[in-house]
Amino acid sequence: MRIWIELTNSPHINMFGAMIHELEKEHEVIITCRPLANTIELLDLHGFKYEVVGEHYGGNFWTKLVGYPIRVWQLYKYISKQKVDVAVAQCSYHLPIVAWFCGAPSVYLNDNEHAVANSAAYLFADVIMVPEFLPSERLKYQLANPKKIVHYPGVKEGIFLWELEQRLPAKTEKKERKKIYIRTEPWTAHYYKKSQNFMDDLILGLKDKVDIVLLPRGKDQAIHYQDKKFDGIQVATTALDIVDIVPHCDLFIGAGGTMTREMAVMGVPTISVYQAELLDVDRHLIEVGAYVHQPDLTADQVLQLLESSAKQPANRSLLEKGKTAYDLIKNTVLNSVKK
Repeated sequence: MRIWIELTNSPHINMFGAMIHELEKEHEVIITCRPLANTIELLDLHGFKYEVVGEHYGGNFWTKLVGYPIRVWQLYKYISKQKVDVAVAQCSYHLPIVAWFCGAPSVYLNDNEHAVANSAAYLFADVIMVPEFLPSERLKYQLANPKKIVHYPGVKEGIFLWELEQRLPAKTEKKERKKIYIRTEPWTAHYYKKSQNFMDDLILGLKDKVDIVLLPRGKDQAIHYQDKKFDGIQVATTALDIVDIVPHCDLFIGAGGTMTREMAVMGVPTISVYQAELLDVDRHLIEVGAYVHQPDLTADQVLQLLESSAKQPANRSLLEKGKTAYDLIKNTVLNSVKK
C-alpha cells in the first residue's frame, strides 16, 4: 500500500513520526512538505525522506488565497504520478482536494476550529478526525458533514507524546540559574491577527535574571532577537526536538501553538501569552489545569512563579488517551483504502 502523508508545519513531524516508522514496516510512505518554520530542518533531523512541494505564502490573506490553488496544482502534479492508496494529514488544507482528484480516500485531522481553510478540506475529505471535546455541531458552519467526523480521545499532542515520553532522559544537569524557553507568536499564521514582538519587554526584563532560550518561528524572528539589545539570550538557530527541551526547561512561555501544549502535557510549568481568541483545545487544557493563560504576563510574575512552581509528572490521562488516539488514527487510515 502507498500512503501519502503531508507535513505542512513543524509539529507534524513529531505527530506522525512514530506512525511513519511503523507504517514503513509494511507499506510505502510518501511524504510531502512545504518550507514553513522548522519543518524541513526537523525532517532532516529525523532522517525522513521527503519532497518539498510549493511554498508558504506568508501571513497576508490575499496572498494565501492566490497561493492556495497554486499549491493544490503543484501537489496534484506530483501526487498523481505516485498512485497513492490513501492520504492523511493534520491541517493540510490542500491534501483532501488533491487526494479527491487523484481518486484516493483522505483522512483529515484538525484541532483548529478558527482556520477558515478548513471548509475546503472538510468538504473533500472522506474522514474528518478531531479531538473529543470539539463538538460536531461546531464544525457544521465550516461544511463538515457530521457523518464524516470521528472523534479521537484526548488532545492532538497526546498522539505522539505517549511514545516520546519513553525516550526522555531520566535525569537533568544541575544549573546555577533557572532556564526558561520562550516560543514567539506565529507571525505568518492566517488565524493570528494580533501584535508582533509584544514579548520584547518581558524578555528584556528577564534576560539578566534567568537563562533564556528563545525559539523563533522563522528566520525573520531569529534576526529580530539577535539585535544587540537582546544580548545574553540564546536564540535557537536550528530546530530543537522536544527531547532537547523538556529535561532542561524550568518554565515554558508560549505565544500559542502546539509546543506550548506539548510542554504542558509533559508536566513542564507552562504559561500561554497568546493574544488572540483561544482554541477549544487550549480552553480544555486550561480547564484540566495543564497550564495557565496570562496574556499580560510581566517579568516579576514570571520570577515569582519560578520560585513557587516545579516540574510535575507528565499528564498520565492525556498520554493514555493519546496512545488510544494513535491506534485509532492509524487503523482509520489503513481501513480507509478503497477495496
